[in-house]
Amino acid sequence: MNTLKGKKAVFYTLGCKLNFAETSSIQQQLKAAGVETAGNGEAADICIVNTCSVTEVADSKSRQAISRLRRKHTEALMVVTGCYAQLRVLSSTPLKEEDKKCLENIDLVVSAKQKGDIPMLIEEALELKGSAKDEEKEAGTFFPACACGERTRFFLKVQDGCNYFCTYCTIPFARGRSRNGSIASLVRQAEEAAKQGGKEIVLTGVNIGDFGKTTGETFIDLLRALDNVEGIERYRISSIEPNLLTEDIIRFCSESRAFMPHFHIPLQSGSDEVLRLMRRRYDTRFFAEKIDEVHKYIPDAFIGVDVIVGMRGETDELFAQAHAFLESLPVSQYHVFSYSERPGTKALEIPGTVPPKKKHERSQQVLSLSNEKLHTYYNIYKGQTRPVLLEHNRKGGPLHGFTDNYIRVEVSPLTGNPEGSIVPIRLGEWNEKGDALTGKIVNHKL
Repeated sequence: MNTLKGKKAVFYTLGCKLNFAETSSIQQQLKAAGVETAGNGEAADICIVNTCSVTEVADSKSRQAISRLRRKHTEALMVVTGCYAQLRVLSSTPLKEEDKKCLENIDLVVSAKQKGDIPMLIEEALELKGSAKDEEKEAGTFFPACACGERTRFFLKVQDGCNYFCTYCTIPFARGRSRNGSIASLVRQAEEAAKQGGKEIVLTGVNIGDFGKTTGETFIDLLRALDNVEGIERYRISSIEPNLLTEDIIRFCSESRAFMPHFHIPLQSGSDEVLRLMRRRYDTRFFAEKIDEVHKYIPDAFIGVDVIVGMRGETDELFAQAHAFLESLPVSQYHVFSYSERPGTKALEIPGTVPPKKKHERSQQVLSLSNEKLHTYYNIYKGQTRPVLLEHNRKGGPLHGFTDNYIRVEVSPLTGNPEGSIVPIRLGEWNEKGDALTGKIVNHKL
């Protein structure tokens, strides 16, 4: 007997694009089993929270989301999955008081290995009135995910897990070793996205350049195969380690039909000493040469870079070195994170903590630098006409979207239903908020 049919569910996602893709796939699984998404103001029978644990702030937000949904949906089955669930609830280490309190609100914890079985697990939990069986703790299988949820672009999970064990990171403990689906299975998912009208797919994963560990295939072969999928006009690589972004991959993207001139490359620090403390697999010279290599083949590429400030051992002198290096890089934007101590990581053995106030000051310095670089990059393309994928607009508000090279564009409300269309847009001046360029559609009939 299907106890799920007609049940109402709410879904809440924290963290990365990979989590978003997985939540969307879970939502599709439950929809196929007869579960409906609860509307605004409706009481839910099931609450599903896909958590994050990349920082202490992420842990806190995960606990807050669970608590908030429990207060709102007092009788619902509370289902929690994701990295916070894996590291804090399913871990064999003693729980902190705040985690114990959070656990009181949870009925079912789904491990990384079990996400593909979530309808069955929820059905069993409902039949047992919220009494869940012990969950396995070992992440080891690949849970496929390709979905768009309520967004315009699709997110295709191509890889999971990580073998790198950087000193500050708990992700390998939460998601397990690197693993992936086969190229053939991922192509089928992309083809299905095209059938659903998808125009753009973002490739997601924990360490996607490491693709192929479980199938003996390579990342560039995956890119070549996806490039041949009819109907998909755009692909974006969400994030790739600099040592795995090979010249062959860059060259392929420069020549491909559908891969956009857009890279997201984690640096983490502009100091060689801090990179060593982090156990990253490159130095600043290698990273700078990689950025030059991208510009060599794709001069107009948008390059986003991750940076962590306030790592243990990051002295004032080392941060000054890092900031000077960041200033020198010809990139488009910095995504800035303050170092957060995570239990069980090797970074805790490094002497020299950075006070919270100093972390904040350093973060603000890099964010200011990022804003300068973003404005410089956007200003280059004012007056140019670029293809833009128009995305959902808020009620009565302007449409927005991104050019091929990831410039955010704002377009005045239009008649018809242009969302999901890729149209030529002439880029204008900055909008009032200063977070996008205004744009005007050029010679295009919607």
